[in-house]
Amino acid sequence: MSAPVVLQVAPSPAFPALVLRPWRTEDVAALVEVSRDRALRRWASSGIDNDADGTRWVQAQQQGWAAGDRFGFAVLEVQTGSVREQLAGNVVLKDVSSGKPAAEVGYWTAAHARGRGVASRALEAITNWAFDTFEADGLERLELLHQVDNLASCRVAQKSRYDFSTLLPAAPPDFPLDGHLHIRTRST
Repeated sequence: MSAPVVLQVAPSPAFPALVLRPWRTEDVAALVEVSRDRALRRWASSGIDNDADGTRWVQAQQQGWAAGDRFGFAVLEVQTGSVREQLAGNVVLKDVSSGKPAAEVGYWTAAHARGRGVASRALEAITNWAFDTFEADGLERLELLHQVDNLASCRVAQKSRYDFSTLLPAAPPDFPLDGHLHIRTRST
């Protein structure tokens, strides 16, 4: 990918527009702030406690873009009539490889943005982008994994037409509990 990818999600009557774009160094302060949320820390695989952690995390996202196998997007809310963008979450496409029929998606939402359709709208945008962008590389299926006790993530998956596929056994330490595998195919 040579040009930066920016995805736009139109506002709805109830929710502001979203902009999905690659993570930038200037996002670190907002990332550290939203990472203080206990609920987010429960589900996130990496703890971000300070600017150094945030910088390393953003650099890892940028390295994924450079390698072409992991595409992390900062999800920003844009209020109508404002140029100000507020960090609302993250959505990622990972494990992308030419000739490989499946890749994985993931997401998280900042506490202040939960319950406003951020995760499902961002997931829909990245799903469409992934299928359009990687069709020629053979991408046919996207997989979404979450722990069984993450009911909000399960609702996002269902709302975004990711069908439940199977129960996955726990894989500590990253996944201490069993999980759900949801799948969405190009034709869904």
